[in-house]
Amino acid sequence: MPASRNSGLLALGGIALAALLAVVGHLGVDGLDPWSLTVSDYAVSDRGGAIDHAMIVLAVATAVLLPALRRLRRARAAEMLLAAWIGGLLLAAVVPTNEPGLPMDTAAYVHRYASVAAFLALPVGGWLLADRLPAGTARWVRRFAVASLLLAAAMVWSAYPGDRALLGLVERLLILAEVALLTTVAATLTTVTPARGASAGGPLR
Repeated sequence: MPASRNSGLLALGGIALAALLAVVGHLGVDGLDPWSLTVSDYAVSDRGGAIDHAMIVLAVATAVLLPALRRLRRARAAEMLLAAWIGGLLLAAVVPTNEPGLPMDTAAYVHRYASVAAFLALPVGGWLLADRLPAGTARWVRRFAVASLLLAAAMVWSAYPGDRALLGLVERLLILAEVALLTTVAATLTTVTPARGASAGGPLR
């Protein structure tokens, strides 16, 4: 299934580039605390910089996977959730949050809820998609999905009753878990072959 392998390879390349841009974006901003401030705080402090581009590249890398995933039977719901992840990333990249320490405005609320939608859509979509993946891959996808949801809950606690304690650290761990989930799916597409009947939308093996 060369098209699926090519999609997986392109997605892996995009994920690697997004990771590199995110690191560059953090190194390019001085005076911010990564333990308590979010990635969005870094992005708005360097508007249009490397982190904004990293989010766009990661969204495009996910979009590359959709045609291959569309061939899997009963993967429609997972595909729609991945599309929500893509849309949330793009909207969060285009609409910035407020500068650290300033009151939230309308754009900041749009950014926040776009990010929340993305953070929730990917792990739920990954969990649903796991049924269509090889058993070994499915276990890892589910582990990353559960870790992502637990970290998302920890982030909500930190942002509200927790008085932002270690909010930046929790968010970065959440992003790592979600990128790991996405990487696992992309890597699987580069190595698996379709089971009998996969051309009609069967599972991968």
